[in-house]
Amino acid sequence: MEKGKLVIIDSNSILHRAFHALPALTTKKGERTEAIYGFLLVLFKIIKEIQPNFLCACFDFPAKTLRHKKFKEYKISRPPLPDELKEQIKKTKEVLEAFKIPYYEKEGYEADDLIATIASKVKGIQKIVVSGDQDLFQIINPETKIYFLQKGIKETLLIDEKKVAEKFGGLLPEQIPDFKALCGDPSDNIPGAKGIGEKTAISLIKEFQKIENLLEAKNLPERIKKIIFKEKENILLSKKLAILEKEVPINFDLSQCLWPKYNEKEVEKVLQKYEFFSLIKKISELKVSKNLQLL
Repeated sequence: MEKGKLVIIDSNSILHRAFHALPALTTKKGERTEAIYGFLLVLFKIIKEIQPNFLCACFDFPAKTLRHKKFKEYKISRPPLPDELKEQIKKTKEVLEAFKIPYYEKEGYEADDLIATIASKVKGIQKIVVSGDQDLFQIINPETKIYFLQKGIKETLLIDEKKVAEKFGGLLPEQIPDFKALCGDPSDNIPGAKGIGEKTAISLIKEFQKIENLLEAKNLPERIKKIIFKEKENILLSKKLAILEKEVPINFDLSQCLWPKYNEKEVEKVLQKYEFFSLIKKISELKVSKNLQLL
C-alpha cells in the first residue's frame, strides 16, 4: 500500500450527533451554531490524530432517495430534520469551503453511498471514514477503516475487520447486508424476516455465506424453512436496501482533496462570523504534523 491517508467525513452523521449532544449555542445575531461547533471539534480532533494527506466530506441530499422508490416505508420512522439543524448543515458547507475541503452530495443517494463509492474508487492508500453510522461497517477492508463516534461526539473507536467480527459474531463486513436482510434494521425501517433474530441470522449466514445460498437450500429446519418461504420477498428487498451503492456518478478527484491547502485568514474570518473564538487559536496547529501513529 502506498503511503497516504484519505479521511472521508460522514457530515450528516456528525452534525446530527453534535446537534443532539451539545447544548444550544447561538451567535449574538441569534443564529444556532452548536452542530457546526461540534462538527469542527471532530474535524480538529481527526486532523490531529490521523494526520490525513487528503480530506473530503459527504452529505445526504435533502430529498427522497432511490431506496424510497424500492420501499416507500424506508426510514419512515425517522423524524424530520429540525429547521435549526437544516440551517447549520448549510453553514457547515460554507465552513468546509473556507478550509478548502471538497464536499460531495448527489440527488437520489445518501452520504453513505457516496462514501462507499469514493472508498472503492481510491486504491492504494488508507481510507478512514469518520462516522457514527454502523451501516458503513460493510465497506471495511484492509484499506478502509471507520473512525466511529460511539456516544455523542466525544468517544471514538477505530473499527476494522477484527472489530466487525467481534460485534457480529464472526461475520465479515461484506456480510452485514445479508445479516440485515434476515433480522432487519428498525432504525432504517428495513423489514428483514419476521421470526429471525440476530443470533439465528448470524448462524445461518455463517453456514450459507449469503442469503441467496440460504434461499436455495433444501436441508433447513422446518421452522426456518417456513419463515424463509413466507418472508422471501422481504429478505431480498431488505438486502437491496442495506447494500451501499459503490457506483454513484460523482466527479471525484483525489487531487482536489489534498490537505492542508487552506488560507488561515479565510478560515479565521468564517470562525469569527460564527463566534468560535476558542477554535481560532487552534487553526495554526492543524498544519503541524505530530506524527501520531493511529493506524
